[in-house]
Amino acid sequence: MEHIDKKYISPTAIIDSDHPSIIEYANDTVSAAGKDPVAGAVKLYYAVRDSIWYDPYYPFYLPEHYRASNILKSGRGFCISKAALLCALARACGIPSRVGFGTVRNHLATQKLIDFMGSDVFVYHGFTELYLEGQWVKSTPTFNAELCKKHHVAPLEFNGREDSIFHSCNMDKKQFMEYLEFHGTYADIPVDDILAAWEQAYGKHRVRKWIDDLESVKSTPSES
Repeated sequence: MEHIDKKYISPTAIIDSDHPSIIEYANDTVSAAGKDPVAGAVKLYYAVRDSIWYDPYYPFYLPEHYRASNILKSGRGFCISKAALLCALARACGIPSRVGFGTVRNHLATQKLIDFMGSDVFVYHGFTELYLEGQWVKSTPTFNAELCKKHHVAPLEFNGREDSIFHSCNMDKKQFMEYLEFHGTYADIPVDDILAAWEQAYGKHRVRKWIDDLESVKSTPSES
């Protein structure tokens, strides 16, 4: 392996790859993959994709809302939190990983979600990049297979060697996901940058209402 910045294999307060639950889950998941990091990465991808339920209404405004061990414990999250979990699990297995962000337009978003967001454009959509066989490979563990089938979208596969990003069309040949912009990659979750971008895109009052509504029902995950 060529030199990789140690920040991509080191734990952070959010991507807590040194947390006992993360280490245990990662080891259990890759146990059948032998010493092949590609095979291990694929198993980690599918574990996060299908074992962590996609929840677009999951809390988002504090660092602990993205903490990998919290996402693993709660069993749900949205694109960024699931990307953070996959990143942590990969680092726990010695696979360099980082989180990438882009802005996408979801042409098949539900009306409920469009009303909630005020748009069908999703700013700072998160995915994970894994360093495998000498290259960075994109993986997108956002939508679990069961949810994809419900909305007639082919579940997104990952082989560890090719970028795995959203399909442009669903199984009915209707336009699905359109990538509008990429925002780069990070060794950790830039919570402040995400909140600032969302306030600019969706309005400070809307973002504040999301936070107030979450606070009112006390739905924030507990810290481990």
